[in-house]
Amino acid sequence: MRKRVSAALPVFPWDTLADATALARSHPDGIVDLSVGTPVDPVAPLIREALAAASAAPGYPTTAGTPALRASAGAALQRRYGVTDLAPDAVLPVIGTKELIAWLPTLLGLGPDDLIVVPELAYPTYEVGAQLAGTRVALADSLTQLGPQTPALIYLNSPSNPTGRVLGVDHLRKVVGWARERGALVASDECYLGLGWDAEPVSILHPSVCDGEHTGLLAIHSLSKSSSLAGYRAGFVAGDPEVVAELLAVRKHAGMMVPTPVQAAMVAALDDDEHEREQRDRYQRRRSQLLPALQAAGLTVDHSEAGLYIWATRGEPCRDTVGWFAQRGILVAPGEFYGPRGAQHVRIALTATDERIASAVARLS
Repeated sequence: MRKRVSAALPVFPWDTLADATALARSHPDGIVDLSVGTPVDPVAPLIREALAAASAAPGYPTTAGTPALRASAGAALQRRYGVTDLAPDAVLPVIGTKELIAWLPTLLGLGPDDLIVVPELAYPTYEVGAQLAGTRVALADSLTQLGPQTPALIYLNSPSNPTGRVLGVDHLRKVVGWARERGALVASDECYLGLGWDAEPVSILHPSVCDGEHTGLLAIHSLSKSSSLAGYRAGFVAGDPEVVAELLAVRKHAGMMVPTPVQAAMVAALDDDEHEREQRDRYQRRRSQLLPALQAAGLTVDHSEAGLYIWATRGEPCRDTVGWFAQRGILVAPGEFYGPRGAQHVRIALTATDERIASAVARLS
């Protein structure tokens, strides 16, 4: 009998929110959906124009990405985040970073004998990718928890989804040193790197972390949040040139190519910092309204110093808190989606229009 891969995977978390969604939708003023980090703001005109201008592209796109895209990605990492010494061939576009994270262990040839380390509170796709590859998984925030085990791959996520926690330079340096001593690869998911509020996030590729040496390091970047391009599936990975070359070789065979018009749109987005700052300002404005309203309503906010989410608790099971919000027409994500340690927290996204955020604030007060 054919083995069903889906049978081995967990239920897609958001499919379990049907009842809470229905309750929130019944609110007289409609639902305020803060459960998923889906961008709602317009795509900048210069990005749309670049997409349209490149639409007459009948041939196959390059898996490696155009030279212009690789150069723009490297320049943006240096300009925005202080990353230096990045080789031109150390950048690879991907079809959205969720795709890369889900398939990275498989692309690297990992299997049952390999161990992948995932943060204790984490984006579910890290663990799903391990399941797809059939590897072992350890949930650990401290590498000392692993004992004598040597992992093949260590995931970092700073700022964190869901908690907004930022890992400092000293912490990152220790992880890099520990991994290099053992020959482990570190993959740092940096989708929210540009959204620091009460702390300044740092890339794994920053010289203060790795001394300008990128061996054994990958930084995963998305344009979904910084440029509202979730619908474009636009992201890239950068770092160790040998690992990037390995990923490229496999992805060529698998046909994992970012469409040519999307690559052109990415160049426009990466070359322009003004629209990125405007989007950051939108999220900061929404956070400055929503966070105090949550605290005034009796919730305790933990971490949340950066990123696109507020991590909060009422000191009760998270599903009860989801219900409390749904009664007010607000949909949030239960913390248990992200691991057992989230059992009494909810994740509240900043991805709603100004009008919907204002409505949520009014309902909370």
